[in-house]
Amino acid sequence: MAGAAALGPLPLSCLLLLLLPAAGAEPELRFRPPAEAPVRLFTEPELARYDGHQEGQPIYLAVKGVVFDVTSGKEFYGKGAPYNALVGKDSTRGVAKMSLDPADLTHDTTGLTEEELKSLDDIFNNVYKAKYPIVGYTSRRILNEDGSPNLDFKPEDQPHFSIKDEF
Repeated sequence: MAGAAALGPLPLSCLLLLLLPAAGAEPELRFRPPAEAPVRLFTEPELARYDGHQEGQPIYLAVKGVVFDVTSGKEFYGKGAPYNALVGKDSTRGVAKMSLDPADLTHDTTGLTEEELKSLDDIFNNVYKAKYPIVGYTSRRILNEDGSPNLDFKPEDQPHFSIKDEF
């Protein structure tokens, strides 16, 4: 302490040099905006590319036309994992029926029982929406069969998503 006191107070110019960032250095922000990528529209062939078979590529799964990034659950959805059959497509029916039968790995909910539909909603809300980020929507969810926009489309927890951005 005696040595520090012997130096005396630092001139203001030296103090400013210590407090200012180095030239060219980025100032450190206290708040960093989230680094989330914007959601997007997926066709079936595009979604199929994210089936967990290519190392380093994200793994995507669609349920009810909502595309989730399930990469963090790679041990469940990755190549050779128990639920890998569900990824790279809209597997709504399979999720509702808790089935990995290839015939059930489709978006089609025709003929599902009330119990299966309730199960679908529970899993959709309490597993997928609660656990995995939404990265987009299937074109089938957003577009009508004739390719026109589905005016009844409501994004899932994506208030910044605008269907207009997709056209």
